[in-house]
Amino acid sequence: MSMETDKIILRPWRESDAEALFKYASDPNVGPRAGWPPHKSVEESLEIIRTVFHNDHTWAIELKQTGESIGCIGYYLYGESNITIGEHDAEVGYWVAKPYWNQGICSESLRLMIDYCFQEQHFEVLWCDCFVDNPASERVMHKCGFRDTGAFNLCSHLYLGDDRLVKIMRLDGSAYIETKLFALLKTLRVK
Repeated sequence: MSMETDKIILRPWRESDAEALFKYASDPNVGPRAGWPPHKSVEESLEIIRTVFHNDHTWAIELKQTGESIGCIGYYLYGESNITIGEHDAEVGYWVAKPYWNQGICSESLRLMIDYCFQEQHFEVLWCDCFVDNPASERVMHKCGFRDTGAFNLCSHLYLGDDRLVKIMRLDGSAYIETKLFALLKTLRVK
């Protein structure tokens, strides 16, 4: 299963992505912001592709221009999530390599994932969280329709998660539908 826009493709991870994954995931400014330690070798990145990323709900973010994987996006189901979610909900997570920050790639990837999660998987609510010291990730969530729940949590199973609060955000399926309908009506009026 792949999804795409003019700029990116969300696709399953391949073992051949190991070098690109290591190049970007070894950056100490990337992983700790998302809750995982920097990768130490190409072999470690390959093992993560084979184990952690080898499922039907984790995708590489491929930049069409280069064909290189520059990030990751996916979702966790009930029972897998970092936070308490409903049985028909999912928690979405993502990261993009530092050279591609502030280019709209995270927002574009998250919008694709939101569409997939509501239209294909029929989740009722999508959840997202980010460390409070990662306001860029929170901005991406807001741009994509997530709203602050006012709740915070410690996630001890995340790298450095024992001492850093995460802010919990949510997007209801009904709000998603309203947004899509509004956008459709707006385009109809323009024509």
